[in-house]
Amino acid sequence: MEQPPTKTAPPVFKYIIIFWALILTALIASVILLYSISKGAFGELPQFEDLENPKSYLASEVYTSDHIMLGKYYLQNRSNVRYEELSENLINALVATEDVRYYDHAGIDIRGLFRVMVKTVILQQKAGGGSTISQQLAKNLFHNIPESKLERILQKLKEWIISVKLEKSYTKKEILTMYLNTVPFGDNAYGIKAAAKTFFNKTPDSLTIEESAVMIGMLKGTTLYNPRRNPETSLKRRNVVISQMNKYGFLSDAEKDSLIAIPITLNFKRQDHNEGLAPYFREHLRMQLLRWCRENVKVDGSQYNLYKDGLKIYTTLNHKMQQYAEDAVREHLKAHQEEFFKHWEGYSHAPFDKNLTKAEIERIFNRAIRRSERYRSLKKQGLDPDSIKSNFNKPVSMRVFSWEGEIDTVMSPLDSIKYYKYFLQAGFMIMEPQTGYIRAWVGGINHKYFKYDHVNPRAKRQVGSTFKPFVYTKAVHEGWSPCFEVPNVPITFEAGKFGIQKPWTPKNSAGDEYGGMRSLQEGLAKSTNVITARLMYELGPQPVIDLINNMGIDTAEIEPYPSICLGTPDLSVYEMVGAYGTFVNKGFYTKPIMITRIEDKNGNLIKEFPPEKKEVIDEQTAYIMLQLLKNVVNHGTGAGLRFRFKLYNEMGGKTGTTQNHSDGWYMGVLPQLVAGAWVGCEDRSAHFRSIRLGQGARMAMPIFGLFMQKVYADKSLSILYDAKFEEPQQPLSIELDCSKYKQKRPGNSSGFGSEWDKVNLP
Repeated sequence: MEQPPTKTAPPVFKYIIIFWALILTALIASVILLYSISKGAFGELPQFEDLENPKSYLASEVYTSDHIMLGKYYLQNRSNVRYEELSENLINALVATEDVRYYDHAGIDIRGLFRVMVKTVILQQKAGGGSTISQQLAKNLFHNIPESKLERILQKLKEWIISVKLEKSYTKKEILTMYLNTVPFGDNAYGIKAAAKTFFNKTPDSLTIEESAVMIGMLKGTTLYNPRRNPETSLKRRNVVISQMNKYGFLSDAEKDSLIAIPITLNFKRQDHNEGLAPYFREHLRMQLLRWCRENVKVDGSQYNLYKDGLKIYTTLNHKMQQYAEDAVREHLKAHQEEFFKHWEGYSHAPFDKNLTKAEIERIFNRAIRRSERYRSLKKQGLDPDSIKSNFNKPVSMRVFSWEGEIDTVMSPLDSIKYYKYFLQAGFMIMEPQTGYIRAWVGGINHKYFKYDHVNPRAKRQVGSTFKPFVYTKAVHEGWSPCFEVPNVPITFEAGKFGIQKPWTPKNSAGDEYGGMRSLQEGLAKSTNVITARLMYELGPQPVIDLINNMGIDTAEIEPYPSICLGTPDLSVYEMVGAYGTFVNKGFYTKPIMITRIEDKNGNLIKEFPPEKKEVIDEQTAYIMLQLLKNVVNHGTGAGLRFRFKLYNEMGGKTGTTQNHSDGWYMGVLPQLVAGAWVGCEDRSAHFRSIRLGQGARMAMPIFGLFMQKVYADKSLSILYDAKFEEPQQPLSIELDCSKYKQKRPGNSSGFGSEWDKVNLP
């Protein structure tokens, strides 16, 4: 009997079983693979701490005292923002363009993955990327580019794992913020904060819809869609982003149509250390911070890194005062430079002193050549001296500075050096005397073309008559009344007195006649040399040097010769402003400071910098010196502030002019501010030929006058026009009313500095 045939499963069921077996195996293998990757079997994953603090360089940011970002120090121009600092337009543009289901998935968009697999892999069609914002952020944490397809696949799987970790560890807002903080935007702008500042000179929270669309559009290609480099392709890409925002309901049809019609308008501000507010201040600050970083360590024992650690440096600078100071320097120097050019027209030795020989002038140019960047570059290339000389005499295309703007021209490098020798330079600093806070710092006329900082403590020039108040300070401290009168005639210092080798008889400046008697008060007001010399004759140079050393002036190179009374020492604007602050601050010297505090990238306080003060002179001496300095403005060489600049408020000051008019100075004191201005050429042998144009009252004082006009016009600064110098709490023991002084003085005193003139009067 025949057995019935055995039933066999249709082939299709076998295939189904095989299919699902393969699927199950693949799933199990995938799970095992993903688990192995998560445990580091195929290379270490970024740790949880790395997700919170990605290992990307963060720029250190510098802020003014009124919370304006002044600049950055960086290897990569990257700064972080908080979610609250992001424009809603920016978030909407990002989500609509990069990940429309962002708020619905947990790091991996399954629908997006299937779309990519079907359209791209199976149908070979363009379907766009399937990466979510979380995945793109995860990708940004990897700094090595995969070298093979296998490495790329492994990295992609790692990105999935990290994106899931991100979603578990952070909110959606935090992930969006981290993403926008880490992506590059081109033109050395990393992160949305730097990019918004670079391309639109805005903060991220103030970006408009169309500006936000430009920013997000750049993420697809930072060069191709860069609005500065490729405005047409950037415009097309921006409009694609706007269309995506419309497609997903972030914009109406009417809004879309109107926005697409708007052209891209940039306010491009390249992050250049030569540009922006206070470049000289920022450079000096950078050197101070680098020193601080070398001397201070983090909790883990490593040194701070100014260019990578994202420090937040809060300075004493006031951005409005800084702007007014720069404007004042620019306004005055532009006009005074024109006078300088006209003054030297037709002179073969211009702009140098007529006593210089051709050989001496040539040496000046040779020194300038050797200090130039071009010379160093040619020397590094191995060129011999004759080849370098030939190079400097060969005309080339170049861009040069002028007060009317940069000029494209053709000239030899040597001619450009000669051209720049004509320019008047300036240093101007403003300080709050009670705190030592530096409110403005203008180290030169243009940081791009003239790098030398004329405020820097090491930038010393001869101070001229601005030194005289220090001599008077010592005299007042010894008890002399400003009303004491001395003969207005030359006095001779004999050989051997104070160590001088031959007799010295100082003379008054040209135009200042001799004869009669002058009070100390009049002597300082008129800057009479022989009156100051008589004080020095009585006091001696060493006590004055000791005094100024306590007022923050480096006296290491000041020889104790009597000639210092007329201002022969070389001092810096920085030192002089600090020293003059002692008069306003009731006899306490306060060291000028630039920084109030430093924070880490998370806003945690690292270091505070309190004012450094010390008592130098008594309150009475300081107050009397203020009265003497007021008299300089009311009746002396500073009177131009009254009739020219219409500044009739309480203020004091002192002009200074050096030999041959090489340096012009003005020191100004106010109840709330102290300022110092210097003007002169780079080379001391280049100067005006007459004191009429070269004196401090013409060279430097106008900078102070213009600055104060601008400051008083800005009521938001709280610098009061009617502020008064505070009187001492105790009654004065030195008489300031000269009519009373003469009545009380019995007859004619027997000599200079008699006991009566030094007595403490009631």
